[in-house]
Amino acid sequence: MAINPMTKLRLTFILLFSLTFSGFAQTRDTISLWPGKVPGESLPKANPVQTDNTSGNVTRLTDVTNPALIVFEPKAAAKNNTAIIVCPGGGYNILAIDKEGYEVAEWLNSLGYTAFVLQYRVPQKQQEALYDLQRAIRIVRTKASTWGIEKIGVIGFSAGGSLGARAATRFTEDTYTKSDQIDLASSRPDFGLLIYPAYLDKGENRTLTPELAVSEDTPPLFIFGTADDTYGNSGLVMAGALRDHKVPVELHLLPKGGHGYGMRPGNIAAETWPGLAEKWLDRLIHSTE
Repeated sequence: MAINPMTKLRLTFILLFSLTFSGFAQTRDTISLWPGKVPGESLPKANPVQTDNTSGNVTRLTDVTNPALIVFEPKAAAKNNTAIIVCPGGGYNILAIDKEGYEVAEWLNSLGYTAFVLQYRVPQKQQEALYDLQRAIRIVRTKASTWGIEKIGVIGFSAGGSLGARAATRFTEDTYTKSDQIDLASSRPDFGLLIYPAYLDKGENRTLTPELAVSEDTPPLFIFGTADDTYGNSGLVMAGALRDHKVPVELHLLPKGGHGYGMRPGNIAAETWPGLAEKWLDRLIHSTE
């Protein structure tokens, strides 16, 4: 069976990351989110821990106490004016840092987007993870001229999709104590992509999670999931809330695909969402220029 060029490209990325993870991570610019004390963190700053579990050819990080952004810049000739912060999933316990982080950032680079992979706090630090994403958005917004950026979006997978939805709906809150000029910038993303998001239906009778304060000011969202995903209802209730508030939303629900597939070949959902997301982003970016 012939393999299309995009599938070959993804396979190349996967092989690259599986063989050279440590050296690769060290060659990228890394921005520490919190130069001083990390709000809400009791443990000292340290490098994240790579777990022994590499099942599914996935690199997993945990024990993140010094949250950071890993910078991925596209080739100059392809670069547009938009940045996207990538939030890997992992149940708020680990970060699937390559499958739902670095590989996605490389794909975004190929489309001209400047990407930032977020190492947010885990394990089980949901509130602190929101601090980290809000701070990350503020840092990128404050330093936008450095990268030639005018628009900032987020893309999240599973728990990272939950985190992206929280940032898209809680940007009016002072969730942590401001410490410098960066914290005066807006933490509202200009748009978001939620790929097989989880934990968005924690309300009564599996309705929208109460903390997600959807309003007319919520940014446009792209949501992708599958009907056979245990967490599939999350995307449905989020899309319904956005529709009720007349917020632009594009929802895609495939019959099969499961959960946690990233963009690796061999899964119909993984092979479908990137093309749909690319077209949505292209329409969104050009419609607001």
